[in-house]
Amino acid sequence: MFRKSTRRSEAGSGSLSAVSADRHLLYQQSVQDVEAEIDFVEQTWSELRRRPAEHLREDFCGTANTACEWVKRDANHYATGIDLEKSVLDWGRQHNLAELDADQLRRIELLNGDVLKARPGLADIILAMNFSYYLFLERDELHAYFANALQGLVADGILFLDAYGGYEAPMVLTEPRECQDEEGNEFTYIWEQAAFNPIDSCMTCHIHFEFPDRSRMEKAFSYHWRLWTLPEIREILYEAGFSSVEIYWEGTDEENNEGNGIYTPSETGDADPGWVCYIVAQA
Repeated sequence: MFRKSTRRSEAGSGSLSAVSADRHLLYQQSVQDVEAEIDFVEQTWSELRRRPAEHLREDFCGTANTACEWVKRDANHYATGIDLEKSVLDWGRQHNLAELDADQLRRIELLNGDVLKARPGLADIILAMNFSYYLFLERDELHAYFANALQGLVADGILFLDAYGGYEAPMVLTEPRECQDEEGNEFTYIWEQAAFNPIDSCMTCHIHFEFPDRSRMEKAFSYHWRLWTLPEIREILYEAGFSSVEIYWEGTDEENNEGNGIYTPSETGDADPGWVCYIVAQA
């Protein structure tokens, strides 16, 4: 659950195991689709603004995979990534930034810091993806983050978020999904919703990975976060000072009744068991 699109490669000749696999690579390959994400950001920006965006700030950037994709797209793009976890930033430098050329590397900066306090300079675009802001459990905390993001944007800047929900979102469940790495080696991504408290809407989730040799990477990633609703998020964004907040809902492929990967502004969504959408908040 909760990947916006999936790519598959030809079967690989090698094999992965819990001992040899890298959890950050597995996450990038099974959860993230930075190309599609930046496609959406660029297209939406071009529809809303008459000038090109240059500076992108990726909050909760982790391995800075998305920030790297941004600087690869255009010689005028530069990016700032912010994350609390120094070890994850270091991994991103050693792997993702290491693949950039000299010019691209000059246009990206990673900061080890708190997104609630960060002041890295004004950005055209701020991203908080992979539901990272769900880590704020209290309304005041989320409001403070949105207010800080607004202060970090230029006058016509845009904050891009994603969100998830659906009637299965608060359920205790486990969902496996077959994946492949870039070389075609197979592994299983397992999303576990381990606990949910309906009184405060807080939940605990884990990502596990399983391999063909039956070895398993248990709790490769764990999250304790709040399952925020779209009305709550919109209300807090407006309270923080954003002038416009639109929900971009995924369309449906008529042939298979699945999501088609095309997100458009909408005031009506389907009551699906699970959905992912984008939120576009204009300064």
